[in-house]
Amino acid sequence: MNDVLLFVYGTLRKNERNHHWLGNSKLVTEQAWLNGELYDTYNGYPALKEGDERVYGEIYRVSPTILTHVDMLEEYKEDRDDNLYRRYHIDIQTDQGLISCLYYTGQHSSLFQEKIPSGDWKVHNFMKTKPIESLYFAYGSCMDLERFQLAGVAHHFQSPLGKGTLHGYSMKYQFVVHDGGRGDIVEDGGKTEGVVYRLPYDAVEYLYQREGVIPGWYRAALVDIEVDNTLYKDVLTFIVKDKQKETRPPAHYAREILRGSLPYVSPDYHQALKKQLVDLGFTDEQVNSLLKK
Repeated sequence: MNDVLLFVYGTLRKNERNHHWLGNSKLVTEQAWLNGELYDTYNGYPALKEGDERVYGEIYRVSPTILTHVDMLEEYKEDRDDNLYRRYHIDIQTDQGLISCLYYTGQHSSLFQEKIPSGDWKVHNFMKTKPIESLYFAYGSCMDLERFQLAGVAHHFQSPLGKGTLHGYSMKYQFVVHDGGRGDIVEDGGKTEGVVYRLPYDAVEYLYQREGVIPGWYRAALVDIEVDNTLYKDVLTFIVKDKQKETRPPAHYAREILRGSLPYVSPDYHQALKKQLVDLGFTDEQVNSLLKK
């Protein structure tokens, strides 16, 4: 039997307590989702069932030996009627298209105790814990302190750690509204730089509102960010749910990104942000004038 692809959505995910069961399995993508409903079992792990919502997780390439170990963890045995979980095969959505994977669903109704609206086990635990202090990675207009000042919340964003780097992702303007595109991160092997803030929980609630999590514009996610050669695990950020074709942003939004990022990101990355705007239809003169106003 050859290696197989496995979609995991609970305690097998990166930085979670059962991740070690995957051994040295290769991570294929950490932003993946399927249609379904996710539930907290109240036993320290989630369960998935059929549904029309989204459940988020990661995809790994696992060996037959690792898959056997995971079957044991999930209390699944082929051709047994009383399995706790059942293993199936399905196409999983990723930023790079559909990937065919194995995954597990709960089989006992007792598993489905509390529905998880976000569809993300890690985010569910983060929000349930309500940490007094947390880290937040801003890569778009939230790098710009002037926006926070206008909203009257600048006092929450006075403790930046500095430049943060998210490896494996590119920033693109893929949330399109009436006047143009807004920032998003796409898992495509690139690199995104931004600002890492240390925040109180009140600021997290503000960000949920600002990013339109309830209407479904963006979703919360936890990613690993490098700051000064130190890797910070499970840093809060926000990702566009329904990505569209990258679209030129309005001038005021482009200005916020260039202005907010300038004190933090590397000169090369700041130059790349400018070139990206030119590629989307700005002239060089227009881009250079954004920081003069």
